Amino acid sequence: MPTLTPAKTQYAKCGDVHIAYQEFGSGSVNVVLVPGFISHIENYWDDPSFARWLERLGSFARVVLFDKRGTGLSDRTNELPDLDQRMDDVRTVMDAVGLERAVLFGISEGGTLATLFAASHPERAHSLILYGAFAKFKSWYATEKELQGLFDYIDTSWGSGESIPQFAPSKQDDPAFKQWWGKFERLGASPGAVKALMHMNKQIDITEILPSVNVPSLIIHRRNDVTVDVEAGRLFAERIPDAKYVELSGADHIPWVGDNADQILDEIARFITGEWRPVEVDRVLSTVMFTDIVNSTGQAAEIGDQDWRDMLQRHDTVLQRQVGRFRGRVVKNTGDGVLATFDAPARAIRCAAAIRDEVGRLGISTRVGLHTGEIELIEADVGGIAVHIAARVMGQARTDEVWASRTVRDLVVGSGFRFNAQGTHELKGIPGDWELFSIEV
Repeated sequence: MPTLTPAKTQYAKCGDVHIAYQEFGSGSVNVVLVPGFISHIENYWDDPSFARWLERLGSFARVVLFDKRGTGLSDRTNELPDLDQRMDDVRTVMDAVGLERAVLFGISEGGTLATLFAASHPERAHSLILYGAFAKFKSWYATEKELQGLFDYIDTSWGSGESIPQFAPSKQDDPAFKQWWGKFERLGASPGAVKALMHMNKQIDITEILPSVNVPSLIIHRRNDVTVDVEAGRLFAERIPDAKYVELSGADHIPWVGDNADQILDEIARFITGEWRPVEVDRVLSTVMFTDIVNSTGQAAEIGDQDWRDMLQRHDTVLQRQVGRFRGRVVKNTGDGVLATFDAPARAIRCAAAIRDEVGRLGISTRVGLHTGEIELIEADVGGIAVHIAARVMGQARTDEVWASRTVRDLVVGSGFRFNAQGTHELKGIPGDWELFSIEV
């Protein structure tokens, strides 16, 4: 196999943030590699085992690597990025290299982002590959005591490479790898940034959206993975429809080390170079928003029909503008509000708050309900249980409040919103009990 020289690092701009990326490989299949909690795309190539692993991946795929915002060579930010912003980073890098669709390959914590992107944007995800990934943080650090052990290491020894046994026990007696790993820690993120990222990551739980992944999926996990419990891989395989699950021997969490590092690539090559299963993009993960004017009949009676019609027109203009501003889509006007959809829950929350505040200045009181789930695309309309749940959530909300389901809360870790528990509710026509939250933006 010819040796690849490290790819040239370039930058794509996502809003005001610059995302560092590299592109290499000669294969016919496009792969976007979504890294774990820290990364440094230039330092990757300084470890011979990683460089060889990447070279082989590039022999059958066109590969795009990138550093998530706040890590590696990408811009540091004043606020922690949420999953919405990180999905924007993926899309920005794909656009920069001209990829309409690609295989999303998520490693470790990157699997969470890759899964959410594939569920939210199946039109851009050819398929999904997860290695050593988890849907909920407790699969990584099961207890606060275990997490505190990591924080103690960060405070006293970050950059030393002494954490190798927690990620690659087969390399713990390799001085050269330890030196490289220490540099990887230092270049990946500063100690303070790592701690902040881990505080955000500990809120991750995307379990509820796994059935909404409607692209071909391959899950690979090592049976004795020292970092992420193997049950995390089994959960993905159980919840993602028709997922292929491969469980290998070994304890290393890092995919490019260990006796079966090549077998991991064998499985990936077999999966992505075989026949594609057609993907009908008629179901997609989406955040559904319903808005409603509180006591619209009473307000109309109080100010008169003509004034009320004028106020409604101003109200509708605000809704259309704000939904567009936050990259949502107004599906239809419901008379006293709208049904709208968003590809990311944090934007939906910010839009809901903006609508509430702006129409409030017009003298109109509203309530808003949000839920994230799988919707059916029916020509210009949408359907499915997620739409009904969002409507029921709105029905529980109080005047001038934005309410959301627990699913929304779980998907916006790091967004800075405050969720106030409003108890468990029965939603008319919806099975089960539902935890609902009001949101402060």
